Amino acid sequence: MRIVLPGALPDPREARELISYLPAAAPTLMGWLERGHATSTTADAARAGCTPFEQWQLMHHGFQPRAGQNCAAGLGPLLAADTAEAGRPVWLAELVHVSPSRDGAALLPARELAIAPDQSVALFESVQALFSEVDFTLHPGGTDRWRIELPGGYAPSCASPALVAITSVNDWWSQDMAGRPWRRLVNEVQMLWYEHPVNQERYRQGLVPINSLWLFGGASPDQLTKPPAPDPETRVHGDLLASSIAHDWGGWLAALGELEARVFQPLAKNKPPEIVLIGNDRYVELKAAALGRWTQWLPGSRNAWRKWWSHQD
Repeated sequence: MRIVLPGALPDPREARELISYLPAAAPTLMGWLERGHATSTTADAARAGCTPFEQWQLMHHGFQPRAGQNCAAGLGPLLAADTAEAGRPVWLAELVHVSPSRDGAALLPARELAIAPDQSVALFESVQALFSEVDFTLHPGGTDRWRIELPGGYAPSCASPALVAITSVNDWWSQDMAGRPWRRLVNEVQMLWYEHPVNQERYRQGLVPINSLWLFGGASPDQLTKPPAPDPETRVHGDLLASSIAHDWGGWLAALGELEARVFQPLAKNKPPEIVLIGNDRYVELKAAALGRWTQWLPGSRNAWRKWWSHQD
């Protein structure tokens, strides 16, 4: 079994301060940290164009970027496995909310918008005419995102909506000449959706409008060496992520305690699972070490995990 924990690796200073609280909050996890063998991987979001969790997912599926592609390009075939065609690039347009912010513009991804299937269908039908007039071809997909074909020769390097949501739209909204047709099209979509009945109803429901599309992806399915099928051996628990992003370490410890009771402790008597702990700039894969029960008694071995946990020398 593999347990994946986005938000489980605080930045070094906070990590050092949290060490003393971990035994009480999650004793089972502490035991796994003490006995496991850790492999740390750097995750440079600015270069990858995706979050460290997304980077781990793509590496787990053996994604191989081609020249000019960032890691986020692999999210196309990863997220649209059911409709992807071998050898063809998979581009996606996610339904999002964009609003002004102190840093320029902020984005809420589809997962935070509670989009109903009928809303997605209505919005899709409303923009079909716009897309039919240009070289972008829109295809229906899931509720949160649609497939899109780009004009020949246009293959931008895009960031994932999840990364844009925790940074700024301005960091990733390219102003180059090649992207002008897409920017113009997005502006027309935004104007069309401003008073769309779907958004009028969302206002009445107290929900923010779905007012834009975010383009990402671009890789083809053959660039994933492992099919993006559900993995019954992997469990992703995102309970720590929101508190980690907000640097709410009291909430983080409370969420960790809940994970201990609900997830970790029931597995305490079993073979230790593989643990993937994900932070802001790296992820650590922790596997049960050979002879782990014996090596924990060697001098200093039970504290070895502290070195990679908090980057201590």
